[in-house]
Amino acid sequence: MPRPPATGSDAASPVRAGADAEPSSAAAWEAALPPARDVLGHAVHPVDLDGAVDLVLGASRGATPRLVVTLNPEIVVRARQDGRLRAALGRADLTVADGVGLLWAARRCGVRLPGRVPGVDLATACLERGGRGLAVFFLGGRPGVAEAAAEAAERRWGTRVAGARHGYFDDEREAAEVADEVRRSGARLLLAGLGERQEAFLDAHRDDFGVGAMIGVGGTLDVLAGVARRTPAWTRRWGVEWAWRVGFDPRRWHRLPRLLRFVDLTLRRGG
Repeated sequence: MPRPPATGSDAASPVRAGADAEPSSAAAWEAALPPARDVLGHAVHPVDLDGAVDLVLGASRGATPRLVVTLNPEIVVRARQDGRLRAALGRADLTVADGVGLLWAARRCGVRLPGRVPGVDLATACLERGGRGLAVFFLGGRPGVAEAAAEAAERRWGTRVAGARHGYFDDEREAAEVADEVRRSGARLLLAGLGERQEAFLDAHRDDFGVGAMIGVGGTLDVLAGVARRTPAWTRRWGVEWAWRVGFDPRRWHRLPRLLRFVDLTLRRGG
């Protein structure tokens, strides 16, 4: 189970697990996990991208199923109204800061984090470093997207594809079937792009998948499959991908109130 978050800027120094660590046993994994910090009521672990990859790959070889959350402002805001999501976040084993908004909120709360760990970067770095030794199940997206993402990963990094399935299923009636398919595939890492329901779904069935690590990756499968493009490199360097996406995609305009709500929460809760 995740440790309770420490508070304050001196609670722990920003660290990474170690380039050669990749801890797999339960004891080694827990020892490598730095104490979480409290950011707006959520436990966030001070690891950089390399450290997060170490932990994910280590978990993928372990027997304990580990839920990894890439926390962003929208998730923070939704969790205030969604009890299932809030509970899932509280039970996550590793939570990283996905985006500049979380880094800003952390600073306002007196917490230093070593940097952003965007979900798409975490997923692709795990695939690259895992290579042929990592069996991955791709779950989510429209029909055909998960398969295309899996083929791209296999072609680019030699990923051992355990299976792929679209995300258009009923969580109540088909969850057991989906979990059984993942378990029978022999996958050790589950990448789930299931939109707003992904964290709660993974948490509810974490013991049924048979994987060592699972990550809710949002639109990453679309990017891997080539049906969506990443924002320009300069927006990622400056941490303003969110502004680019919201500003140039009318389908995302409904998310703007959540971002404004996050700003309000940060200003009121921060120092």
